[in-house]
Amino acid sequence: MEFRCLLFVLISSSVVLITQSDTTTKDPDWSDIVVTMVGREVTLPCVDWPLTGSVSINWKMKSPSVDHWKLVLSANERQQFSGAASKASMRLVDSNFQETGDFSLLFIPKMEDKGRYSCLIIQQQKKLREKIILLAVLTVSIFPSATLPQHSTLRLMAEVSPASAISEVTWLSPGGTPLRLARRSGGGVAKLPQIRLTDQGVYICQVYPRGNSSSPMFPFTVDLRVDGDQISMASLTQTPLTLACPPMRGDYVLLYWKPPDSRNINTTTLVYGYDRWRDRTEQSKTHAQLSLDGPLSTPKEGFFSFLLSPGLNDGGLYMCEVFLNDNVFSQRTLLSILQVKARHSPTALVLTCQYTERSQVKRVVWSHQNQSRTLKWSSSGPGRLSTEVPLSPTQDTAGNYTCTMLLRNGQAVKAVYTVKLPPKDNTESTTSISLPHPESNSASLLPFLSASLLLVPLVAAVAGVLLWRQKDISRRGIEQSLSHYSGEVENIYENPEDIRQTSPQGSVYMDLKPRVEDDVYEKLDRYK
Repeated sequence: MEFRCLLFVLISSSVVLITQSDTTTKDPDWSDIVVTMVGREVTLPCVDWPLTGSVSINWKMKSPSVDHWKLVLSANERQQFSGAASKASMRLVDSNFQETGDFSLLFIPKMEDKGRYSCLIIQQQKKLREKIILLAVLTVSIFPSATLPQHSTLRLMAEVSPASAISEVTWLSPGGTPLRLARRSGGGVAKLPQIRLTDQGVYICQVYPRGNSSSPMFPFTVDLRVDGDQISMASLTQTPLTLACPPMRGDYVLLYWKPPDSRNINTTTLVYGYDRWRDRTEQSKTHAQLSLDGPLSTPKEGFFSFLLSPGLNDGGLYMCEVFLNDNVFSQRTLLSILQVKARHSPTALVLTCQYTERSQVKRVVWSHQNQSRTLKWSSSGPGRLSTEVPLSPTQDTAGNYTCTMLLRNGQAVKAVYTVKLPPKDNTESTTSISLPHPESNSASLLPFLSASLLLVPLVAAVAGVLLWRQKDISRRGIEQSLSHYSGEVENIYENPEDIRQTSPQGSVYMDLKPRVEDDVYEKLDRYK
C-alpha cells in the first residue's frame, strides 16, 4: 500500500514536470519580438522584396486581454486609411512601400499598446505573406530619483509586459559589472546601498527576448547622477547668503537646522516649511531672518531655495528636503559664521575674531596690512581668537586688521577692522574750547553745557563790577583833573604829560580817544 502511494506521487510529479516543461518549450505564436519603453518611438519591422502589380498592406493588433484582431492601418498604392486600433502617431515608415518592399509600422507606444501585431501583405487580392510581431513594453523605475542624494540607497527596477515576451533582464553598472538582481516575473530589482559619487554614470538594462526575435538583446540606458558632498560655506554675520535646495520641482519643502558645534545628534529642529498646494508656511521664531526668497526660488511653481542673513549663532547644518509625491530629495549645507568685535581694556584695544561651526574650519589667523609686522594672538576659548592694539596707535600700529577664516574645502572669508590714527594736536597760542563732536553720545554733552551755563552769570557779574568800578574811578579822576587846571577844557587832550604828572588822590589817568567829534565833551559837561 505504501509502495502504491509512493508510485502515485512520483507519477503525479512527473506529469506536473512534463506539463510545465511543455508549457515552457512551446513555440510562441509570433515570428518576431520588439521591446520598447513608453514614450519612445518604435518601429515594427516588416520588410519584403519589391513587388509589382496591385499591392496592399494591412496592420492589425490584438491585445493580451482579448482574442480578436483590430485593424490598425490599411494602405495600397493609391490610398491609406486608419482602423479602430490606430493611434495618432502611427504611420508607415515608407509610403512608397510597393517599390521598396518596406511595410514597417512606426509609432510612439503607450502601455496599452503592448500585444501582437499582424503585418499582412496582399498582392493581386491574395494573401502573400503575414508576419506576427509581439510588442513588449519595458518599465524602468529609479528610486528615489535619477538624481540621488549621496549615501542614499539606489533601487533599479525593470519590468517587461507581457512577461512571457522575455527570458531574462539584467543590469550593468557604468563600468560594465553585472549587478545582483532580485528576480521577479518579467524583470527584477537591483539595489545599491550607500550610493557615492563614484557610482554615478550610465546604467544599462538588458532585456533578452524569448523565442524568435530579430534582435538577441534590447539595451536601455539610464543616466544616474549623484549629488556631491554636502555644501560647505562660510559667511560674515548679517551678510545675505543662499541655502540651496535640490534643483527639482516639488510639492512641499522642509528646512531642518542643527545648531553649530553641537555634539548631540538629536538637536535637529524644523525651522521652515512650505506647502505650495495649500500655500501654507510654517516658520520657527528662532529663524525670523530666514525667507524663501533665494535667487532660484519660485515657491508657487515648486522650486525652492532660501535666503538667510545670519547671526553668529545661525551657523550649523541646514538640511533642505523637497518632497514630490512619495519621493524625497535632500541637500545638506554646513555653514560657518565669522564676526569681529572690539573692546577697550586699560592698556589696549582688544580685537576678537569669533566663529561658529568649527568642525569644518581649518585655520583662523589675524594679519595687519603691513605684512612685515607680526601680530600676537591669544584665545579665551573655542571659536575665539584675539589680538591687541595699543591705545595710542602710531603710524606702524594703525591701519587694517584682518581676521581670515579658512575652511577645509579651501573657501576663505575675511573680516576687516580699521584702526585710525588720533587727530593732530592744535599748536596755536590761543586758547580754545573744543566742543564734543555732534556724533558723540548726547550724555557726554550735558555736563559741558551745564558748566558753560553756570559760568555765564558769574562772568557777567564780574564784568559788571569791574566796569562799574572803572567808571567810578574815571569820573573822579577826571573831576579832580579839571579842578587842578583853570584853562580851557580842550587842553586836557593837548598836554597829556601834564596830567600824568599831577596825580590827585584816588584819580586814575584814562587816555580817552574820542571816536566821534565832541562825544567826550558831552560826558565832561555831565559831571560839571
